[in-house]
Amino acid sequence: MVVDKPSHSNNPLEQFVLLAKAAKGAACVELIKQVLETSGVYVFGELLDMPNVQELATGVNSACWNTLNLFAYGTYKQYASNKSNLLELTAAQKKKLQHLTIVTLATQTKCIPYSTLLNELEIKNVRDLEDLIIEAIYADIIHGKLDQKNSQLEVDYAIGRDIRAADVRVIVDCLQKWCTACENVLVCVESQIHRANAEKNRSVQRKADIEQEIVNIKKTLKTQLQERAEGSDEVMTTDGREAAATGDKGKKTTKIKGGLKLLR
Repeated sequence: MVVDKPSHSNNPLEQFVLLAKAAKGAACVELIKQVLETSGVYVFGELLDMPNVQELATGVNSACWNTLNLFAYGTYKQYASNKSNLLELTAAQKKKLQHLTIVTLATQTKCIPYSTLLNELEIKNVRDLEDLIIEAIYADIIHGKLDQKNSQLEVDYAIGRDIRAADVRVIVDCLQKWCTACENVLVCVESQIHRANAEKNRSVQRKADIEQEIVNIKKTLKTQLQERAEGSDEVMTTDGREAAATGDKGKKTTKIKGGLKLLR
């Protein structure tokens, strides 16, 4: 089952980042709740970096800070197991966290079994799960199709989530390994190119040698035929002369009446 999806290019988080510059305390908490509720906002790194928001990390509003961090980096399963240290989520906020959980799973594998999704999202039936996935596709945070025959979600694309500072080193190492693998492939390709070019040059030279050999053979055969033809002409001329000389010696002259001579 393939689901078409729209495309969004605006960044709805910007207005909240601007508002967070002046919001403090309870006002900042309400602002964060609005962010978590607003559709189209799926990354929160810029908001987390705001000084007024970071002030919520300790004190009476720490649950709000923890919840924002959960939406930035966590999953629905983590919310379900740690509700005491988090804000109570509305239905819209829960659904958004479930969407973000699908995104996280999509970064781990391109074919996500329904059984995994049902467990991670704490959904009871497949119908509700498929509806949730279709909503995520329409929200343009994942691209893919529902493989109902094999009971899995096949993911073609998923948005990137926020990255913790501690994870940057892991990403750098991963990219370095990728670069090294690309360089190894490039060296292998260049080696194959050199080998192919060398083989091509040998083939061209071999063809030229064969063609030259054919030319030489033709010249040799032509020369031999000419020599044989000239030899045959000389033999025929010599034989003719010898036959003429022998014939003249064997003939006798006889005189008859009337002055005529007969050669015998």
